[in-house]
Amino acid sequence: MAYSSFNFSSFMIRWVLALVLVFATYNPSGYSWYHWLQGAENKLNPMIALAAVALIIGWVIYLRATTRSLGVVGTVLAVAFFGTLVWALVYYNLISLDNTTLLTYIVLVILSAVMGIGLSWSHIRRRLSGQLDVDDRDEE
Repeated sequence: MAYSSFNFSSFMIRWVLALVLVFATYNPSGYSWYHWLQGAENKLNPMIALAAVALIIGWVIYLRATTRSLGVVGTVLAVAFFGTLVWALVYYNLISLDNTTLLTYIVLVILSAVMGIGLSWSHIRRRLSGQLDVDDRDEE
C-alpha cells in the first residue's frame, strides 16, 4: 500500500517542494515571482500570470493539505513551536533582530516546514499511532 512506503526521504521531498514554492513566490534575494512582478513594465504579461496561477495551485494544495491534516489547532501549535524556537535563538543572541534578511529567510523556512509537516502529517501520524486518516470515501 502507498502509506507504508513513507519514510524520511518522503518527508524531505515534500519539504523541499514547499521550500521551492515559498522561495519562488518571495525571498529577499530579489529572484522570485514577487520581484519579477515588481520589476515588470507590463504587469499583464501572460508569463507572469501563468507563473502566478501555477504558484496559486501549489499554495492551495499545500495549505489545504496542511489545514486538513493538522487542523487549525495543530497548525497554530506548529507555528508556536517554531516561533518559540526563533525566540530562543534571539534570546540567546544566536541571531539578531537587526538582521532582517536572516529573519526573513528563517520565517520562509518555517513556513515551508509547517507546510511540509502538514502535507506529511497523515503519514507521520499513521507511523506513530497506527491510526489512519481517511477524508475521502467512495460513494455509489
